[in-house]
Order: sequence, then structure tokens, then C-alpha cells
Amino acid sequence: MLVVLGVTGGIAAYKATAIIRLLTAAGHQVKVVPTQNALRFIGATTLEALSHHAVDPDLYTDVESVKHVELGQSADLVIVAPATASFLARMASGVADDLLGNTILATRAPVLVAPAMHTEMWQNPATRANVETLRKRGITVLEPAVGRLTGEDVGPGRLPEPEDIVAAALALAGPGDLRGKRILVTLGGTQEPIDPVRYIGNRSSGKQGLAIAREARQRGAEVHVIAANVDFTDAFAKVTRVASAADLEKAVLASIHSSDALVMCAAVADYRVDSISDVKLKRGHLGERLQLSLVANPDILALANATIRRENLRCVSIGFAAETSSGDQLLSYAKGKLESKGCDLIVANDVSGGAVFGAEANSVTILAKDGALATASGGKAQVATAVVDALAKLL
Repeated sequence: MLVVLGVTGGIAAYKATAIIRLLTAAGHQVKVVPTQNALRFIGATTLEALSHHAVDPDLYTDVESVKHVELGQSADLVIVAPATASFLARMASGVADDLLGNTILATRAPVLVAPAMHTEMWQNPATRANVETLRKRGITVLEPAVGRLTGEDVGPGRLPEPEDIVAAALALAGPGDLRGKRILVTLGGTQEPIDPVRYIGNRSSGKQGLAIAREARQRGAEVHVIAANVDFTDAFAKVTRVASAADLEKAVLASIHSSDALVMCAAVADYRVDSISDVKLKRGHLGERLQLSLVANPDILALANATIRRENLRCVSIGFAAETSSGDQLLSYAKGKLESKGCDLIVANDVSGGAVFGAEANSVTILAKDGALATASGGKAQVATAVVDALAKLL
């Protein structure tokens, strides 16, 4: 998808870099069209380096290509972030005195605008009237976030987080095939306490699960994220934060009744410490060896699927198999897990050497009950698209 990103002259222009990164990581082309004032806050060199496209805001260069029309007609999506009060006024009036203004008038693609300004400017009747005019014309205008502004001011007017801008924008241009569906996504890795300061954990970063949650949201789903020891700023319909496998089990079993799908991406510790110390264990008291007695944690995915079957819930389930094997052996493990867990789909990948954990790329095999296979590789956003494609077909 080709995304035109308009950047106007506000202090929040530097956040355009994060928006570009998120869009390109998801596999989209980005052409940045800054206003002349935007270049007072962020340089064209930076925008070019991140987008991999030339940046030229001059309406009167490359005239032979009629570039404002070419940009408008070729765009699949237009985002303006940040949008200043002045830009909103010009846009509402239909003024096209620069490349960005002309491009917007020349496009039939969905347009999303993310305002950023001081509270008094956002609440001014003139700005409110301009926003209302734009919304009546079908332009999506996000509400600004509330927070610290330039100087000592605090209030509404802050640019929304880049993740939220991108999610809202992609939802406009997405297929909408999950609209009305409620998707439960678990992500991250559980931590099993040994004492108040130590725990047994795993290397899951939660990045793949977060990419899946974002993809589902962009396609119209109401997404409930259960996050095990992962921090993020995304605004999902609901976020539940957990630490241990016991916490995760409780949250999942309480939520599947109101879900159309469970995507069990979280890495769950197979064992927990049998007896957790209330005080920090001292090496000086323990000596050179420490033996821990471990007991098995419940199999949360199997329990969830058993509940789905027993109560005849209309909930599709997807499990994940992270293995240190490849080829036929990886496929064999995936088939075994698909049967033993009772899932509808299994997503299997080779994590040998820890290469996938915390990385931006992944390579997976998706296996269905009927034996159908699909593969996906590339950035985790691209893998997420393949997983959600498979989920959408089941739903």
C-alpha cells in the first residue's frame, strides 16, 4: 500500500519519524510530503532516509509529471501528522497553496488527520468548527491526546502516539474483515517467582503477539490483549497485565466466553517453583548449590480449548509452537501440538539460537486441522498479516 504522509509545521513533527518506521515495518511504501514550515522542525534528509523516497515539498518542481495529481491518485491512504491549527483551517476552506494541500484535494483515498497544538488553540471555536467541517466531509480527525505540551502546559492537544495514529489510519484502508469480532490475544512471557527479587522466565519479547494484536485491530476487531511482562503504549479495547502462568490462566479462562477467537501467543513457563520464599534467598546461607523443586503449571491452551468444547463456545483458537528444530521435524512437532492442545491452527517456528526473540523478523509455518499449510516470513508485521488472514478465514 502507498501511504502519503503529510507533515506540517509543529513541534511534534519529529514524531513523523516513528510513523514512517511503523508503516515501513508493516510493508507499506511511504511518500512524505512536508510543508515548508515542517522543514523548520525536521530535515528532509531524515525523512528521505527513513522513507527511502525523495522529499520535495515544492509544488512547482517536476511539473511535467503533475506530481500533486500523481501523488493524490496513486495514494491508497493519506495521513497528516501532526496537523496544526493553521493547516486545519486551510484544509477546511479548501485552500491548496502548497503540494500537501493540492495532494489532499486530488486524492480519493481515505484521509486521516492527527491534530497537535496547545489546548487553547484546540478548544478555540474556529478550530472546532473547522474540525466539524472536515468530519462532515468524511475526513477522519483524531482527538488529540491529553498530556504535557510545549513548555509547562498540560492538557488536550498532544499528538496521539504514533502507534495509535498508524492503527487508526490502517483501519480506514484495511479490509475490515474482522469488524464486529472480539479477539483475545496473549503475548509476552510469564515469570515464575523464586523469591521477592528472582524469577524463572523466558526470552519472549512479545513483539510477534503485539504485531498480531495490531493487525487484528487494524482490520476492525475489538482486541483484548493479555500481556505477560511486556510494556507498550498501544490503545486496545482492553488490556490485562499479568505476571505468572497462574495469572495468565485466570485471565484467559475469564475472557474466552466473550471472545470469538483466542490467539495464544504468550510463552508460558511449563514449571513453577513449588515453594516461593517470602524473603530474598541469601547465597551466604545457601552455599554453592541451590536446588529448586519445580511443579508443572497447568496447560492453559489445552484448558481453554477444553472449556470451548465443553461449553460449546463459538471461539476459534490459535496456538504457537516455538521449537529448536526445522523442516519435517518442526512440522511433526506442530502436528502433535495441534492434536494434543485441541487448537484450530498452530503457528510453528524455529527459534534455534534465540534468533527470533526480540528480533524484528520471523519465519513461520501455519498448520490447520485439515492439514492445510501456509508459510510466512519477513518482518513480524508481515507474519502477523498471514496469521490474521488464516484467522479471518476461520471466522
